[in-house]
Formats: sequence, structure tokens, C-alpha cells
Amino acid sequence: MTRIFARSLSRKKIMSNDGKLIGTLKNIRVDFDSGQVLSMIVHPDQTFVTEGYNMEDDKLLVIPFESVKDIKDYIVVDRYLARK
Repeated sequence: MTRIFARSLSRKKIMSNDGKLIGTLKNIRVDFDSGQVLSMIVHPDQTFVTEGYNMEDDKLLVIPFESVKDIKDYIVVDRYLARK
């Protein structure tokens, strides 16, 4: 994957690899010792069913960064890898 500045990810839409809108990126979690991005904190779209996903404060999705498949106009994630 190419290098991307974190500020360019601000408010990017998150889509599943099967075309469903998941939500909007709110924040990312990084391991500062290794520099590895661990997860994305996502404000879910109203139409997205969050059942089966890791939730924070019962309103934000936590999606592991390993589920990211592509970053361009949208951040594309494998919806099944994003589950708990």
C-alpha cells in the first residue's frame, strides 16, 4: 500500500468491498512504538447495520486496519474481516 498522510484521511467515507456505505472516518489508532496503524474509529452511516461489529461507546465502529483493501476516494474494507 502506498504512503498516505493521516490528515488526507480526515472525514473519508468507508465502503465495504461489496459496495455498502459503512460510515465516515472519525479517527485512527496507532501504536506509537511500532508506527503501525491498528484500527479506524468510524461514525456509522444511518443505513448500516452495526450488529456483529466491535462498537465503542455504543455509537462508534472500531474497524481493524488489517481489513483495509484500498484507499482512494473511499477507504474500502473487507466487511467480513471488519467484524469481531
